[in-house]
Amino acid sequence: MAPQPLSLRRQLLIGILLPVFVIVLINTVSLYRQALLAADTAYDRTLLASAKSIGELLELVAADGGVHVKANLPYSALEPFEADNRSRMYYRISGFDGEMVSGFADLPPWRGQLPAQGQYAALVDFYDDRYLDEPVRVAVLLQPVAGIEGQGMATVQVAETLELRETLARRILLDTLWRQAVLVAVIAAVVVWAVQRATRPVREVSRTLGERAEGDLTPLVAPRAPRELQPLLEGMNLVMGRLRHLLEHQKRFVRDAAHQLRTPLAVLKVQTQSAMRGDVAPAQALQEINATIDRATQLANQMLALARVEQLRTQPADAAPVDWGAIARGVALDLSALIAERDIDFELDVQAVPVRAHEWALRELTRNLLHNAIRHGGDGPLLVRLRPATPWAELVVADGGPGISNDQRQRLFEPFAASSAAGSSGLGLAICREIATSLGGTLELRNRLGDGRVAGLDAIALLPLADNRPS
Repeated sequence: MAPQPLSLRRQLLIGILLPVFVIVLINTVSLYRQALLAADTAYDRTLLASAKSIGELLELVAADGGVHVKANLPYSALEPFEADNRSRMYYRISGFDGEMVSGFADLPPWRGQLPAQGQYAALVDFYDDRYLDEPVRVAVLLQPVAGIEGQGMATVQVAETLELRETLARRILLDTLWRQAVLVAVIAAVVVWAVQRATRPVREVSRTLGERAEGDLTPLVAPRAPRELQPLLEGMNLVMGRLRHLLEHQKRFVRDAAHQLRTPLAVLKVQTQSAMRGDVAPAQALQEINATIDRATQLANQMLALARVEQLRTQPADAAPVDWGAIARGVALDLSALIAERDIDFELDVQAVPVRAHEWALRELTRNLLHNAIRHGGDGPLLVRLRPATPWAELVVADGGPGISNDQRQRLFEPFAASSAAGSSGLGLAICREIATSLGGTLELRNRLGDGRVAGLDAIALLPLADNRPS
């Protein structure tokens, strides 16, 4: 089973809150690091002050034939620099040659180098180390010591355990997390409220559609919908309008088809009853029944053709180019017996014209136009002309009949809008127009004038040439 797509509301919440959460998380880490840096700077100043205080108590003494550094510094001298009893401080004083002078002898001596550009006006270096299996922060001060006996550079190391720094870091972290959590909660509440408010029109439209009765295709009205939703509503109304028109057309077609089929069936029943009573001769009765069956068969075939043409509108244009000229010649050959029976002067002027369409559609279009001209065109001459007229392929079926009126010009394209000719079902021109429209062309009925009067009717079908029809 395919996973269900996320709702619009959830997509908005995820799309807004997730980046906000990531940004807040990054900001929290950055603030925490900056706070730690500020805390280290403050406590490093304390270490430096301790080292300077110790350095000021150093003096030189002469002993064993040389000059040595002497420090009379009790451990209690560091107590003023201890913030509280959670941290402990250690120190080590080294002489001019690195010898131990005072302090904690096991405190690791300094092996580093002074920074190239320090932030303090002193020869000081800060580094992290371990002492008595505890992490410590160490400040190293190179203290000049001078006297009558001589001068030199002593080394003062002051180390401090990290309990106080770690406690401050945890406090900073908790304060930062608490504030950022409140910020995220406020942002989430505002975003949820805004998303709920923004998607309310969508939910209202969905609820309205769900409450509609079956078959209700009236346009949707949502005056409170935002501008971004209006194109969707207009598209839905357009689709529902097309569906409404299609349903009305199908209902009218079914109603007319039922009426048209009922007529030949009723006639057939009357003819059968008349033959059974012996009102007409058996041969005449069979001939009449056969003619009625032919008309009913023709009507059924045309109804199926019209339904097939209507389906052609929704199918993709996957037809290959075909020669319309060859199809037109084949249709003329099929109807040659009917032309000969009417004793009509017939002319066929057909060229090879490639058209991208299904063969059955071109054959149905040509057959219906030619058949109509034969049946309703009178005894005048009949012309079928097919030639390319870039970007179109033009088929003209010209008869010598009385033509049509302006009212008939549009009405004859409607299904079952039969002319006055007996036996006509009124579907031929409707099928032709549907075929031409579905193939991207047009169909027009035009009276042909001669000597100031109507000399016949031209049925003109234009279809795009194979190279000009859009894919």
